[in-house]
Amino acid sequence: MTEPIAIDIWSDIACPWCYIGKRNLETGLAAVAGDEDAPEVRITFHSFELSPDTPVDFDGDEIDFLSGHKGMPREQVEQMLTRVTGVAKEAGLEYRFDLLQHTNTVKAHELLHHAKENGLQHEMEERLMSAYFTEGKHVGRIDDLVELAVEVGLDADETRDALTSERHLPAVRQDQAQAQAYGIQGVPFFVIDGQYGISGAQPPSTFESVLRDLWAKRAQTEPEAEPAA
Repeated sequence: MTEPIAIDIWSDIACPWCYIGKRNLETGLAAVAGDEDAPEVRITFHSFELSPDTPVDFDGDEIDFLSGHKGMPREQVEQMLTRVTGVAKEAGLEYRFDLLQHTNTVKAHELLHHAKENGLQHEMEERLMSAYFTEGKHVGRIDDLVELAVEVGLDADETRDALTSERHLPAVRQDQAQAQAYGIQGVPFFVIDGQYGISGAQPPSTFESVLRDLWAKRAQTEPEAEPAA
């Protein structure tokens, strides 16, 4: 039995390119799923905080944040957000920066590790990104995060306890330390099978090529089964 290809993704749920990259990966996976010998994959999301100094309740909109955080003129930020919105639309995502509530994401990352422990990390990642970028929901406060967790099937009381106790914070920090060890400075960053690094929201075709190439190499190196006695 061929081992699945491991895809480790470092991302922040408040990173617009991370959601686009996630969707492009999914599109690439859907394309190779139709292959006669379709690659099997195992995806794990890892924590990366782009702006760990952000307050939970930021006073202002996304333009205020980016113009202050990056020192960019408001007009330039508006142009940048328009461009990102267009790229997101091509990936099938309807970004609403006018509704977005900028916040600190460390609790969201703790929630993702809690969801991983319960076999629901992929569902939680999607729910958080959708809530943040397309619905204008707050993803930094425990009460709001518990509501989203329940939507994907997590227990409310267990989730609240995990977040208030910060039980998963060490796992978040471990992910961040691994990112630093890899030299990751921006996200999304995809580590494929521990040997290929893909930076940024690459098009689906990039993922298709890498996955097909790796899967073909796996088939070539697999030992042939011995004939039955």
